[in-house]
Amino acid sequence: MFHPLNWVFGLFSRDLGIDLGTANTLVYVRGKGIVIAEPSVVAMDTKTRKALQVGAEAKAMIGKTPANIIAVRPMKDGVIADFDSVEMMLHYFIRKVHVNRGFAPHPRVVIGIPSGVTEVEKRAAKDAALSAGAREAYTIEEPMAAAIGAGLPVNEPVGSMIIDIGGGTTEVAVISLGGIVVNNSIRIAGDEIDDAIIQYARRDHNLVIGDRMAENAKIAAGSAYPLEEERRVTLRGRDLLTGLPKGIEVSSVELRDAISGPVNTIVDLVKTSIEETPPELVADIMEQGITLAGGGALLLGLERRLQTELRMPVHTAEDPLTCVARGAGRVAESLHQYERALAGGQPRRQVVRA
Repeated sequence: MFHPLNWVFGLFSRDLGIDLGTANTLVYVRGKGIVIAEPSVVAMDTKTRKALQVGAEAKAMIGKTPANIIAVRPMKDGVIADFDSVEMMLHYFIRKVHVNRGFAPHPRVVIGIPSGVTEVEKRAAKDAALSAGAREAYTIEEPMAAAIGAGLPVNEPVGSMIIDIGGGTTEVAVISLGGIVVNNSIRIAGDEIDDAIIQYARRDHNLVIGDRMAENAKIAAGSAYPLEEERRVTLRGRDLLTGLPKGIEVSSVELRDAISGPVNTIVDLVKTSIEETPPELVADIMEQGITLAGGGALLLGLERRLQTELRMPVHTAEDPLTCVARGAGRVAESLHQYERALAGGQPRRQVVRA
């Protein structure tokens, strides 16, 4: 339904592309690029149910809060697990983008969502954006957004394969003529790799470590393929036997073995996707290669592991962490150009009343 105020807000507000990820939320602003990249964490008062901190400040509170404050990750496996917290988080980010503009923001928003979500989950993402102040809300499947953000020719009659490894989901898609031809998604990604490191420390060293320590170890020395120069990293936590603080040094060889389960599952998913791809598109992919996106693309040796197993060129997108947000932002800038790429058909609109 058209309303004059919607048109007025459209003149002054900034269209946004949002990667509402399990681990991090990134916001792309039309004409400015990525302006927000913060953890998907909300710290709230359990009595008032009001947000105290959002993003990096909230993540710093995880595991350190008093009884009346909880720090939660409202996204699980790429979908909304706590609607109220997501609404608070989106409201905070939208207001932060429009700070010092002197009026209430009502931007048009395109949100990246996992391709395997249900219609209810798509609607929840749109409703959260509208409740947070968006004028219109669209959704786009994350592999499509990642492909657009990586600069792949998604609208051309050429097969492009994208592997998007996030915090909660890994998605493999083959795209041609503005649509997804083959798509496979599993809820195994960065978080499961972190969990594998936590379980390894407990099982092999009687050491209890937290999520942040596991993530830091993964970044510093985790790998999917033997490295030219193996690395070492110190895991710090609590000794299960004595209850006292303890630190142990482990090698990238040990961590590679520890995370082999989830990494092998991701590699198998890519193989399955290639088997399902029409031969003509496989020929295109063999020529231009496979593109890696998402935070998981930064795992050491992953590119080489895939090249060895698939016998195809594999390369990592420029700035893989921001591919989905940049792709969603480009769609927000040119909705008519990427109409077929949008998930869920028509947008959900907020009617702004005087």
